[in-house]
Amino acid sequence: MNYPSLFSPLQIGPYQLKHRLALAPLTRMRAEKPSLAPRPLNAEYYAQRATPGGLLIAEASPVMATGFGSPGVPGIYTEQQIAGWREVVDAVHAKGGVIFLQLWHVGRVSHSSFQPGGVLPVAPSAVAIADLKTGTADGKAVPYETPRALETSEIPEVVDAYRQAAKNALTAGFDGVEIHGANGYLIEQFLQSHTNLRTDQYGGSIENRTRFLMEVTEAVAEVWGASRVGLRLSPYGIANGSGEPDPMPLYSHVVQSLNPLGLAYLHFIEPRSSGAGRAEVNHQNVPSAMVLFRPIWKGVLITAGGFTGETANAAIAAGHADAIAFGRIFISNPDLPRRLQRGFPLTPYNRATFYGGDVAGYTDYPAHDELAQA
Repeated sequence: MNYPSLFSPLQIGPYQLKHRLALAPLTRMRAEKPSLAPRPLNAEYYAQRATPGGLLIAEASPVMATGFGSPGVPGIYTEQQIAGWREVVDAVHAKGGVIFLQLWHVGRVSHSSFQPGGVLPVAPSAVAIADLKTGTADGKAVPYETPRALETSEIPEVVDAYRQAAKNALTAGFDGVEIHGANGYLIEQFLQSHTNLRTDQYGGSIENRTRFLMEVTEAVAEVWGASRVGLRLSPYGIANGSGEPDPMPLYSHVVQSLNPLGLAYLHFIEPRSSGAGRAEVNHQNVPSAMVLFRPIWKGVLITAGGFTGETANAAIAAGHADAIAFGRIFISNPDLPRRLQRGFPLTPYNRATFYGGDVAGYTDYPAHDELAQA
């Protein structure tokens, strides 16, 4: 067997996993329109990637109608969306897999054309994403708008939306949820000093900037129990205009604040991956999130970003991480665990079919056929 560390069992919360190779949460923009509910095609996609005792983290799903910034992404706030996700979950459970749902609000990474009533997107502060363009709902490339700063009185409503989305995910039959606190979206906008210019209890000090994340995490944990809640962070990420000048003080505080909660896991995006579906970033002189934060974090640690079977196995063997989430090569290799374990060749991915569309580049990547190979 190849990669014995990667293919050893792992306990995550109440779940005994049979291996440590997870599907990373991947935006694919293939939900039903206009309901933005998952459809049978999505259930097929996840079922293809499910293995007995393997963890899948389903794609980021907005917790409320203001949380969207892309077309065709599934939500988790209507009955129709819950029903669509239930079909996905049932298909994964039929294969013996474990599936968590990632809860999302994009904040300023949106455009008024996606917002109910065509209003401006919301954010911690009225700071636009500079030097990047976004797509409108009808596909035009335009500069980002300056978002509207949330009133202090509105913040509990957003926390409540996460709480309700957590309940909806429970109704849909998921095994747990992951809170998206990475990649320049709403939670990270509250965390980082250049996007959070607030002067109330949610801004200023590191402790105040962490408050929104902690309130969301505690609300979701009330629904699920902390042992079935994960959180994703990208301390050195550069996605969607994110980036803290000195990430260590902020993220050390975040990790230490989370420790007492007893979460299922913490999930890092390594700095060598942009986290925004774009090409690899420059590998030179970038730190390793798992190495930096492993000494601080007391629980299960998952990390993601450009791993191969070789590097994933090494990271686990060295004790830097407990599991590795794979994205792009899991897209093009639905049977990725089997291929790595048995040394079968990998199918290259086609970046042009990552987002939107239908079957092509989604469910039409074949599993490895040993007979044909022979």
